[in-house]
Amino acid sequence: MKTIFLAIFMVITAVSIKAQNRLDNAKKQALENKELILLNFSGSDWCIPCIKLHKNIIETDEFKKLETENIIVYVNADFPRNKKNQLSADMKKENAGLADQYNPKGLFPYTLLLDQDGKVLKSWEGLPAESALAFSKEIRDIQQQRK
Repeated sequence: MKTIFLAIFMVITAVSIKAQNRLDNAKKQALENKELILLNFSGSDWCIPCIKLHKNIIETDEFKKLETENIIVYVNADFPRNKKNQLSADMKKENAGLADQYNPKGLFPYTLLLDQDGKVLKSWEGLPAESALAFSKEIRDIQQQRK
């Protein structure tokens, strides 16, 4: 009897943990640390502006400071096309849900700055024209205005 109860408990726990997605986790972290959420929609292996965005902004030290200094929580919703880059079924489903909620037009790249409740504070359609430094400064300024 204990074994059956334990098995049922483990299944229920596993399902509830699985149900929490990256955005939910990001919202919790943002609330705890007074951070913003940066949600980026990209096509990492087919969208040239997306690839440039990641190389010229997201992968820079200046941008990474936003994460290490607890300014933002970064969430990437990627939609790769090449078979070798395909995501798990769960990740595809989660990214599709994020797109339904925040990117119904299917824009790539599309970047959103959200508050801890998921409210959109700022959006960038396409590749931002500014440098990584200017992009990061804009996010810092928005966070400062919210304090």
